[in-house]
Amino acid sequence: MPLWDNARWIAIVLVVVGHGILPLIGESNSAYSVYLFIYSFHVAVFVTVAGYFAKSGPPTARSIRQVITDIVLPYLIFETIWTALRFLLGTGVGLDYATPSWTLWFLIALAVWRVVLPYLVLLRAPLLIAIAISVAAGYSETIDSTLALSRTFGMLPFFVFGWKLRQWRITGRWLALPARVAWRWRAGAIALFAAVLIAMPTAIEWWRDVKLRRFLLYDESYPDLGYDEPWTGAIRLGLLLSAMVLAVAFLTLMPRGAHWFTPFGAATMYIYLLHSFVLFPLRESGVLEGDQPFWVLPAMIVFCVGISIVLSLKPVRRLFRPLVEPRARWLFRPEPSTATGTIVLPPEALPPGAAGPGGTAPPSTPPAPRAPRAPRD
Repeated sequence: MPLWDNARWIAIVLVVVGHGILPLIGESNSAYSVYLFIYSFHVAVFVTVAGYFAKSGPPTARSIRQVITDIVLPYLIFETIWTALRFLLGTGVGLDYATPSWTLWFLIALAVWRVVLPYLVLLRAPLLIAIAISVAAGYSETIDSTLALSRTFGMLPFFVFGWKLRQWRITGRWLALPARVAWRWRAGAIALFAAVLIAMPTAIEWWRDVKLRRFLLYDESYPDLGYDEPWTGAIRLGLLLSAMVLAVAFLTLMPRGAHWFTPFGAATMYIYLLHSFVLFPLRESGVLEGDQPFWVLPAMIVFCVGISIVLSLKPVRRLFRPLVEPRARWLFRPEPSTATGTIVLPPEALPPGAAGPGGTAPPSTPPAPRAPRAPRD
């Protein structure tokens, strides 16, 4: 659907921009303001989109296989690559799959969210429960970055929120709105983002003092942030709710029809996993440290957008597909069932070309019909 493909790609571009300008925020209030503005909603959007397309039905052989091939294997592959890179640079401390490198935390969190969602939605008010889990997790110092647990718990509400948006059938209602009505909502969204954008530089020193950036990362407990007060959870609660509102505002601003960048929405995982290797030399070389000329910030933003476009191209995706989307046919059992019937796999869960009952290849599942394109606006 064009709307969601547009949202995916623009959200991942913001992720790249946020990572790209990170070395500038220490000395530049302008860069720090842009950084805080982006981080006030872009992670929420990224996780919300993932939750929107998550399946909440009982786990099936096919869904479990997808978790392994789409998330677990890429994590192991890229964590190994990062370990080898650090070893070659002389900064490595050994192979540690329990501590994800840089952006790889999202893969661990996504795997957990997808596995937990079917159980969570069986409960009443799953979104409220997810919010309570997130707020409560911040009080525990034992929930840290090991296996990305702090972010997994902290950002769980965004994933459940995305699932709820689909249950509310918000996409169909939005696409059915006449353009003039849609633009009224968009005007409100623009006003909201403008207010946030103005608020960031206006109170920039205060944001530094209260450690807003570290709160927005959801990677540390409240005591680690220097907040031992019982009311600290209210800060996270406020950030969660405001990020959800901004995520909805962001989605209302997305074009409802197809545009030149719409096909790039299918390449978000490539951009996410590969862009860090492009930015790594800039981050480690120190070339962006210290006071920089005014033009460096906009130049980095343009550079990050360019990275996102290049990594979305088909040749790049074709080249890195074995790493980002490993098929791993050798890893899965070729037979549809065991002798005792304890494991019975549906045909679509088998590796391509595997033999079905009677030694014949199982029929392939026909592709789902494509949704009609929404009008351009």
